[in-house]
Amino acid sequence: MKIKPIILAGGKGTRLWPESRTATPKHLLRLTNNFSLLQNTILRLDHFDFDEPIIICNYEDKFTIKEQLKAIDKNATLILETVGKNTAPAIAIAALHPECVNCAMLVLPADHEISDINNLKRSIEYGIDLIKEGYLVTFGIKPLSPHTGYGYIEKGLNIKNGFHIKSFKEKPSNEVAEDYLKSNAYLWNSGMFLIESALYVEELKKYSPEIYEVCISKKLIKKLSKEEYSIDEKIFTKCPSDSIDYAVMEKTEKGAMVELDAGWSDIGSWKSLWQYLEKDKDGNVLIGDHIVSDVSNSYIKSDERLIGIVGLDDVIIVDTKDSILVASKEKSEDVKNILAVLNEKDRIEKDFHREVHRPWGKYDSIDNGEGFQVKRITVKPKQKLSVQMHYHRAEHWVVVKGIGRVHYGDKYKDLKVNESTYHDKEVIHALENPGDEPLILIEVQVGDYLGEDDIVRYEDIYGRS
Repeated sequence: MKIKPIILAGGKGTRLWPESRTATPKHLLRLTNNFSLLQNTILRLDHFDFDEPIIICNYEDKFTIKEQLKAIDKNATLILETVGKNTAPAIAIAALHPECVNCAMLVLPADHEISDINNLKRSIEYGIDLIKEGYLVTFGIKPLSPHTGYGYIEKGLNIKNGFHIKSFKEKPSNEVAEDYLKSNAYLWNSGMFLIESALYVEELKKYSPEIYEVCISKKLIKKLSKEEYSIDEKIFTKCPSDSIDYAVMEKTEKGAMVELDAGWSDIGSWKSLWQYLEKDKDGNVLIGDHIVSDVSNSYIKSDERLIGIVGLDDVIIVDTKDSILVASKEKSEDVKNILAVLNEKDRIEKDFHREVHRPWGKYDSIDNGEGFQVKRITVKPKQKLSVQMHYHRAEHWVVVKGIGRVHYGDKYKDLKVNESTYHDKEVIHALENPGDEPLILIEVQVGDYLGEDDIVRYEDIYGRS
C-alpha cells in the first residue's frame, strides 16, 4: 500500500517561550539534537519505504523550511496556509491533493520526537492492517503518568492489534487523570493518524459538510511551482476551524486506535523537554555557558551569557538574547500565563527574537532608544533585500565585513569595509550581497516610527508583498 506522509507544521508551541515564538515556532528549533524537530520528523521517515512527504505550513515559514530541507538533502511538497484552520481542513486539503490519490496518509505533527523506531514500525504495520479493513486509525500513547496536558482516548472493543474508539476526552484534571491511569482504559491522544485519503474525505463530507465544501473548492489551491502550493486566503477564511478529532474521529463509526509505545514525546513544555533529554549525574540538562553548584533535576540553557546557579532544584532557566525565563519545572506549562501578559501588552517578545531570520539572511536589533534603533544585518552571499521605501525613518549603513551593493533606482554603488551610505525616508533603495562571503553591516535607523511594518516593497525576489 502506498503511504504518503503528511507533516503538519502550522503550530507555534508557545509553552516553550522564550525559545519558541510566533516568528520561530517550536518545530523549527533545534531542541533535542543538532536538527530541528521538523528535520527529525523528516529524517525519521528514512526508516520506511514511504513517498516524499507533504508539509502543510504557514506561508511565512516556507523559506526557513526550504532551507532546513536543503540542509538535510530532502525534498517535500509544501502546501502554504495564509490562515490557520486547525487539522481537519489541513488534512482534507492534503487528501484531495493529486499526490494522495489512492493512498494512505500517515499524518504526523512536525514537533514530536520518537526514539524507538522498531516499535513505531510495528504500530504502523498494525495500523495498515486496520485501514485495509476500512478503518480510520489514530495512535494512542501508552500513558506514563497522570498527565493533564494531553487529551485522552478511551479504548473500545479489541480489533486485531488495536481497539475501537469508545470516546475522546479533553485534558483532564489531575484527579481524573489519576483515574484514567489506574483504569488502563485510556491512552494519550498523540495527534498522529493513518487514514486512507478517499475514506477520510467521505467521512468529512458526512460529518462536517461545511469544511468539506470549502476544501473541494476548485480555486482553493493554487500551484506556485512543482513542489509548492498556496491556499487561497479569501476562500479558506470561510472554512470552519476544527480538529480532525472533533470533525471526524469522534463521530465516525470507522474510528480505530493502535497503541504506540515508542519513546514518544510532544516536547510540549520545558518539563517534557527535560524528561526527553539525556541528563548528567545530578539530573540536570545544561546547555551553554554555565557554572552550577548544588543544582539538581533542572534544565538550564544560555544562548550567550554565563549563568551562575547555586542551590536550586527542579527549575527551568532559559536565557535568550532579549528574555530570561525562570520557572519551577512542575509549573513550566504555566508559561502560557506569561504569554497572556505579553499579548495583552502587545510586547514584541511574544512574536520575535532579538535576532530575526529572513530569506536573505538575518538582523539583530542590538540597541534602541527614543527615535533610533541599531541593527547588525547579515546578508547571505548572492542574496538581495527587497526594493523598498520607508515613510518614517532614515537609514545609515556601515559595512564591517564583505561587500554591500546599494541600489538607488538604476544606479548602484559598492561599499567595502569601513565605507558607509545614507538614505533619507521616502527614498527607494535596495541592498545586495554580490560576493561569495556573508555581508555584515551596521544599520542605524532614525525616525519617529521604527516598526517593521514601515516597509513599502516594490520588488522582491522572494515573492513577499
